[in-house]
Amino acid sequence: MEHLYAPWRYDYVTDEKIEGCIFCHISKNVEEEKYQVLFYDEYCYIVMNKFPYSPGHLMVIPHFHTDKIEELEDEVWTRMSVRIRQAVSLLKDTMNCEGVNIGMNLGKAAGAGIAQHVHYHALPRWIGDTNFISSIGGVRVYPADFDEIFLKLKEQASKYFVD
Repeated sequence: MEHLYAPWRYDYVTDEKIEGCIFCHISKNVEEEKYQVLFYDEYCYIVMNKFPYSPGHLMVIPHFHTDKIEELEDEVWTRMSVRIRQAVSLLKDTMNCEGVNIGMNLGKAAGAGIAQHVHYHALPRWIGDTNFISSIGGVRVYPADFDEIFLKLKEQASKYFVD
């Protein structure tokens, strides 16, 4: 039997489970370092994805709870759009990535892991980051420590998330 060592998954199975919407919980606790919030304002916040597709994967999440973007007030939608654009700049400059995927998965059928609360994803990408080990082996290799990435991005965040 083969074993893969994935210590970051330990938190997933041992952490206290949050009742209700995790994004609403984080919204009420944006200053708690354990949630790895990079920035917040009155409309939305930017947080590291706890279970990322790639190192540096972050999300822009409105404070308002809804699963429908059409229910967001125009000012919230506009601010989220500004923040995702700023997040792309932060990732390109700080992570030295060669590209960035941004998007939303609206609803479970569209692939949303947390379907009850809309959110943008921003994933830094590098040429060759999806190779044989991901495609054939079904395994992802993360070349960096997630906490180090958070600290690096947090250190630079105030330069990018401005009004």
